[in-house]
Amino acid sequence: MEKDYGLNRDRESLNFVVSKLCQNGFASYAEKMVKNLAKEFFPDESTCDMLIRGWCVKGKLDEAERLAGEMYRGGFELGVAAFNAMLDCVCKLCREKDPFRFHSEAERILAEMESRGVPRNVETFNVLISSLCKMRKTEEAVQLFNSMGSYWCSLNKTTFLVLIRSLYQAARGDEMIDRMKSSGFGDALDKKAYYGFLKILCGIERVDHALSVFGMMKADGCEPGVKTYDLLMGKLGSMNRVNKANTLFNEAKKRGMAVVAKEYVVDPWYAKKAKASKEKKRETLPEKMARKRRTLKHIRLSFVKPPMGRA
Repeated sequence: MEKDYGLNRDRESLNFVVSKLCQNGFASYAEKMVKNLAKEFFPDESTCDMLIRGWCVKGKLDEAERLAGEMYRGGFELGVAAFNAMLDCVCKLCREKDPFRFHSEAERILAEMESRGVPRNVETFNVLISSLCKMRKTEEAVQLFNSMGSYWCSLNKTTFLVLIRSLYQAARGDEMIDRMKSSGFGDALDKKAYYGFLKILCGIERVDHALSVFGMMKADGCEPGVKTYDLLMGKLGSMNRVNKANTLFNEAKKRGMAVVAKEYVVDPWYAKKAKASKEKKRETLPEKMARKRRTLKHIRLSFVKPPMGRA
């Protein structure tokens, strides 16, 4: 590296190489390098955290815990970043293999953090909230979100965005957007964030709600792009709502967007629904009773004897 790439032989270069190895899942090589150069560059807390994260990237929780034990026996102290990496690894493994062990395994890591005197930070909560949202346990995620204040953890934009996306899976995220704005993170609600919300709502067939969020997007000063218009027009076209799709197309043209008119394939379910709506509607109870009264009156009149003629 010194000859071919001009890297200086110092701690900064070592941390750079170890960081890149760990990010790409080559934790065994990174650990071997740190141990071989320990006499020249004694490992610090950030190096230990990087090695733990490297094993967690590969999903090797047992190796990460083995290395953590070696570090504690060697007199090193792990930081919150290392514990967050192990917590994230535990959550991923539980989601993939055994979701029922999620709470017990996560509590085990949190208890270890507490026993070592490592306080939770916002990233700790982000890992847990993100995992709960991926498991569709949104109510638990909201409860955890509301409990962050008791641990003196301040929120950040990632916490809000993850939770809002999960809430929109259940078609209810507008209130959390208001809370995000009131907490001072309104700047994070950019075009990309709103597009993600609209994509979720269109995916669960909540196109009217998507149009409402689209209105919020424009009210907040976010200029929608071509992808946003194409998403909404495509969904409206597939639902046989051509008039509304044309309205959005004309709106995009007025804004100077390079949108292209397309012929959308109508979903068969919505085509059948539109066809069925043209058929005769089901009779209501008052209409049914009135029809029966008219029928009975006609029957009674048919049995009345005609008047006798003159002799």
